[in-house]
Amino acid sequence: MGGLSNSRGNSQKSAPVKNSHGNSQESASAKNIRGNSKSAASTRHTRATIWMILPLYIFTLIFVACPLIYMVALSFATPGEVHGVQWIFTLDNYRKILEPVYLDTFVQSFQLAITSTVFITLIGYPFGYFMAKLPAGGKKKAMLLLMLPFWVNSLIRLYGWIIILQKKGLLNFLLKKLGLIEKPLKLMYSYPAIVIGMIYVLLPFMILSVYSSAEKLDWSLVEAARDLGASRWKAFWSVTFKLTLPGLLSGVILTFIPSMGLFFIADILGGNKIVLVGSLIQEQMTRGNNWPFAAALAVVLMILTTLMIVLYRKITNVKELEGIG
Repeated sequence: MGGLSNSRGNSQKSAPVKNSHGNSQESASAKNIRGNSKSAASTRHTRATIWMILPLYIFTLIFVACPLIYMVALSFATPGEVHGVQWIFTLDNYRKILEPVYLDTFVQSFQLAITSTVFITLIGYPFGYFMAKLPAGGKKKAMLLLMLPFWVNSLIRLYGWIIILQKKGLLNFLLKKLGLIEKPLKLMYSYPAIVIGMIYVLLPFMILSVYSSAEKLDWSLVEAARDLGASRWKAFWSVTFKLTLPGLLSGVILTFIPSMGLFFIADILGGNKIVLVGSLIQEQMTRGNNWPFAAALAVVLMILTTLMIVLYRKITNVKELEGIG
């Protein structure tokens, strides 16, 4: 009896060991199944992601990378005697840029770009800053008003400025009525008219850049600076301006670079009296029939743009431009 009871006890004790071993095998197999299912799901997700981004890569390759590569290659080619291009390597196109007449074009473009950017900054920074301080409803209305001009082609909008700035235009009419002038001002086909056109076209980019940066601002930091005894002016320069500097520099890039190439503004409002780099590229592509030289000018502008973006990243430690990133 004792032996029988001992054997029963041993069988009862050994049963749980057998069950635990079986459970461990089942749990291991279950983990393997879950691992395989996760791996399969991850593979499907990776394939789906690749198929989703593949059209973007193809689009970038065809419409961005290939034209840029062709432009760089074209800048080292030799223009044909009558028309076309001879694929003979030369650096003459870049040497030609150093000629006084073309250097003057770059200088004029730089001067106009700097002047336009300064005025755009002085007008756009306060607009973007105060726009970020508006309540939610006010922000939506301000954004709508800011985006409204983009619904109409900029070329058509510039013709509206011809009506305003011409001798018998609206501005001279108002100034005469107010008794500020006796003779109409000659504003059309002048340097100020081009600057006005640049400001009108590029101002929204500065406002959006500053607004994008100011909207992320933690206003409690400004309040803390005020509580510590800083004046409004000091709190603005030490806190607000430093934190919105990335947006400001982004706006400078988004206005300075295009203002060197928007030749249609100089043509319409300036009467082609000031030749910009964009005007020179367009002229070499059409009338001059010198595609390699036009490509060299475009490459120089592209390098300038890249250097400004690199400088922006080093100063701000921000990888994307505010307002478009």
